[in-house]
Amino acid sequence: MNESFSALKRQRTSSLERLTKEINKLANKEQGSSNDDRYWQPEVDKAGNGYAIIRFLPAPMNEELPWVRIWNHGFQGPGGWYIENSLTTLNQPDPVAEMNSKLWNSGNDKDKEIARARKRRLSYIANIYVVKDPAHPENEGKVFLFKFGKKIFDKINEKMNPEFEDEKPLNPFDLWNGANFKLKIRKVEGYRNYDKSEFDDLAPLLDDEDDMEAVWKSQHSLAELVASDKFKSYDELKKRLEKVLAEPDGRKKSDEDDDMPFERPASRPSAAPAVGKAVAAKPMKSMDDDDLEFFNKLAEDDDH
Repeated sequence: MNESFSALKRQRTSSLERLTKEINKLANKEQGSSNDDRYWQPEVDKAGNGYAIIRFLPAPMNEELPWVRIWNHGFQGPGGWYIENSLTTLNQPDPVAEMNSKLWNSGNDKDKEIARARKRRLSYIANIYVVKDPAHPENEGKVFLFKFGKKIFDKINEKMNPEFEDEKPLNPFDLWNGANFKLKIRKVEGYRNYDKSEFDDLAPLLDDEDDMEAVWKSQHSLAELVASDKFKSYDELKKRLEKVLAEPDGRKKSDEDDDMPFERPASRPSAAPAVGKAVAAKPMKSMDDDDLEFFNKLAEDDDH
């Protein structure tokens, strides 16, 4: 057996403690992918219901954590949609964050509403092993990246930090003493709801350790997803923000527009404040909801 894999098995207890500390740190701080074949997403039926079983995997080789966090912004202005990852993910200045701070501190209630509508949103990405995918059985037994929101992360946290004393902490990312996650999706008020999703009983991912080692080694790097070169520069984001907040001026549509999802030229107002002024933005869903479904709904709306 590979020595690194043997070390992973030996360090399971300390791993749970370390991950629990990381989750607690996140709780104290704040109380892309559709065309990328590395990513998996559950499919739902016409009623909006879906079911799958997945297993969250431990940190990839030579990486610290089994998940990464990415902040993003998504809102509509007179010049289109601003849907971009935020540089605050990297603890760097971000033009939307700076503008929101000024709006919030202006003392004007309307400015605060605009800032709320443009607030950043948090998503998580982890490696998963697909145990059961009724809609696409060809995915079963494969490793993918999975992007999810706060609701699912809360369920992970609940397993690692149980509320009642008769519940034993469990590391969902453990290959040996973890648990499969039963993803149960319903459509509630037009959006995907994951409340009924739950972890199964404690069990190893697979019976054969060589097979588990192969799964572990086949994971995708998470660190590269939050590498600085995966984010647009401050100046690029500022330019896009200015365009989104600008009043349409009748200029010919540029090539840059082709890269902008969910633009709705027909719905743009005939007049709007100039760049730099507070512009009302179409608000996003609550941060408690899965941001992916929000973006999917925007795309669906554009088709009607």
